[in-house]
Amino acid sequence: MEVKRTVDGLKNIGFKGVILNYAKEVVLEEGEKECLTACGDSDPSIEKEIKPWAKGTLQTVELASAGDFVAVKFTGAGSQALYALSQKLDPSPALKEAIDSICDLATSRGVRLLFDAEQSSLQPGVDAWSLAYMRRYNKKDLAVVYGTYQSYLKGCPSVLASHLAVARKENFSLGVKLVRGAYLGTDPRHLIHDTKADTDRAYDSISESLVRRTYGPVLKPVNGETEFPAVMAVLAGHNLLSVRKVQAIQESQAEKGEEQIDLVYAQLQGMADEVSCELVQSALEAEAEGEANVPRAYKYLAWGTTSECMKYLYRRAQENKDAVQRTRDGRDAMAVELVRRLKGIFGLGK
Repeated sequence: MEVKRTVDGLKNIGFKGVILNYAKEVVLEEGEKECLTACGDSDPSIEKEIKPWAKGTLQTVELASAGDFVAVKFTGAGSQALYALSQKLDPSPALKEAIDSICDLATSRGVRLLFDAEQSSLQPGVDAWSLAYMRRYNKKDLAVVYGTYQSYLKGCPSVLASHLAVARKENFSLGVKLVRGAYLGTDPRHLIHDTKADTDRAYDSISESLVRRTYGPVLKPVNGETEFPAVMAVLAGHNLLSVRKVQAIQESQAEKGEEQIDLVYAQLQGMADEVSCELVQSALEAEAEGEANVPRAYKYLAWGTTSECMKYLYRRAQENKDAVQRTRDGRDAMAVELVRRLKGIFGLGK
């Protein structure tokens, strides 16, 4: 199968794992939220929407290996999921059964689940479901379920801080996937940071707090609580400077013999390959030297039919409008690396 060949190829060149995503999802246009209605247990959406989504997601879990991740898009389950999320309700019985089966299979296979973020009209419901399933499946030393936190939202730090407080109080590891954000085209502008620089500062500061397991100027404790819970994190993003900042922290921790959190870096397949390749190369060099700090690079792969992938690809294009600048940065980075290698060949030093 093409997905398996791609996964095997990535791991063979040094990636530590993959994040697989069944790309079926729904993005609400303006005004569509008001058209959603409650669905009964006999609603045809169960057969037409929930069961096909569950089948595709279960198949994705089966494609993954222990240590890999599967991204779960609740909106792919259709109208029942959209209604429940928009109204901040629990999943319908049919949808709950589907999600439970996905979580149970992932647990049995050693696969971890990333509950993906949705647009702001649905995100409070997603946050509630994510926390409920983390309570159920995560342990003190293991996170099976990860929530997704979008740092371009001004409210992101307070949501994450509230989840950290619950994890500390109830003694489980919080799974955190940190991203910049993916719904610029649909989220209300006032909910988003005023500038990209503000988003970058939020992302970098939250990343540092997670890696150091300390609160900071952006991620502040709830009710003055300073004890940080156990966390496992996926830092998803294409910004090389952000990656290098976290790597520097981890290298310092390794040198001091400090305990590090379970952390992976993730980039989309086909995007920011210069970031991914630098991480892979750093890992290979660290392993060769027997170093304790070995960065773990993962690639995020979406799969499905062409029609299922279209909205996903459109969102990725919206999210990556700065790709031209990253391409220039990647070109410059490759030029520097080429010069370095040529100097090595001709004995001119580094």
